[in-house]
Amino acid sequence: MTIPEIFMHRCLQLASLGSGRVSPNPMVGAVLVYKGKIIGEGYHQFYGGPHAEVNCINSVPEDLRWRISQSDLYVSLEPCPHYGKTPPCADLIISLRIPRVFIGCLDSYKEVDGRGRSKLLAAGIAVETGILEDDCKELNRRFFTFHGLRRPYIVLKWAQTGDRRIARSLDYRLYITGDETNRITHKWRSDEAGLMAGTNTILYDNPSLTNRLWSGPSPVRIVLDMDLRLPEHLTVFDRQLKTIVFNSRIQEETRNLHYYKIEKDSSVVQQMVAALFELNLSSVLVEGGAQLLQSFIDEEIWDEARVITNRSLIAGEGISSPTLKSEKWLGEEIYGTDTIEYFKFTR
Repeated sequence: MTIPEIFMHRCLQLASLGSGRVSPNPMVGAVLVYKGKIIGEGYHQFYGGPHAEVNCINSVPEDLRWRISQSDLYVSLEPCPHYGKTPPCADLIISLRIPRVFIGCLDSYKEVDGRGRSKLLAAGIAVETGILEDDCKELNRRFFTFHGLRRPYIVLKWAQTGDRRIARSLDYRLYITGDETNRITHKWRSDEAGLMAGTNTILYDNPSLTNRLWSGPSPVRIVLDMDLRLPEHLTVFDRQLKTIVFNSRIQEETRNLHYYKIEKDSSVVQQMVAALFELNLSSVLVEGGAQLLQSFIDEEIWDEARVITNRSLIAGEGISSPTLKSEKWLGEEIYGTDTIEYFKFTR
C-alpha cells in the first residue's frame, strides 16, 4: 500500500462512521497530513451538518493551525463546489491555501461532477484523484446508485429453514434466526434509509420495523398495503417513526404517517422505487414477505441480497423462499446454526 493509499484508507475508516446518519448525502472522510503525520481528521457526521473537510480542519489544534497551509488534504470524495445546506468545501480549501489535495473518487451528483476538482485546479492547487477509487465508490454505492439510476439502492433480506421455507403458514410465525444474527440484521436496518415489508408480514407478525437491537436512528418504515387491509392498532401505525404506506386508495399525510397512492394496473415495484426516489430515500432494506421479495427479483430491481439459512431447522412444509436470478455469490458468514450468504445482482 502506497503512502497516499494509507491515508485514504483512514479517510474510508472515518467515512464509515457516518453510516445510517448522513443519507441521502454520501459518507465522506478527510485527513490533513503535515510531513507524513495526521494533524486533523473528520467525517460527515449527520445529514445537514458540516462536511468532512470542515470537521477535519476544525479538529486541528490551535497551536498547529499554522501548518494547514503547508499540509496535504486527503478526502474520500470530491469536495463540493456549490452552496447546499453548507458552504462549498472547495472554497474553504482554497481560502486556507492548502497546496495539495488527494481525492478518492469524483462525485457524480449533478451539482459537483468534476466541478470541485476543476475549481481547485483553477486556484493553483495540485490535485490527484483515483486513490483507492474502487473502495471509495463501493463505500458510497447507495449514493451513486441513487443518483445514477434515480432509485434507491435495494437490499433484499430473508431468513429460511434448511429446506428453504420462510414460514409454515401465513398466520404462524416461525422463529428461524438466533440472537446474534438478529442483532446483525438490526445493524443492517440502521445502515439503510428505509425498511420495507408487505401486507401479510405486517398483519401476521406485527413487527415494529425498527433497529431496536442496534444503535443509531431507525429507518423510515415502508409498508405495502394496496387495499388498506391493515388495522391501525398495529405497531407500524404508532406514529413514533415516519411511515410510508403504499396503497391504491388514498393520498394523504398526517403526523409521521404518509399514505402514498399508486396504481394497481402498473408495476407496483417500479412505482414504489420512483416514489421513494422523489421522497429522497437513498436505500431500502426489503424484509418480506416472499411475494414482495420475489417481485423485486423478477423485475430485476435489486442490488444486494442477504439470505440467512438455519440449516438445523426443517419446516417440512410451508411458504417457499424467494428464488434469486442473475445473482453473484459474494461469500458467507456462520453464526451458530445460522449461515448468512451475500449476493450481488449482476446486470
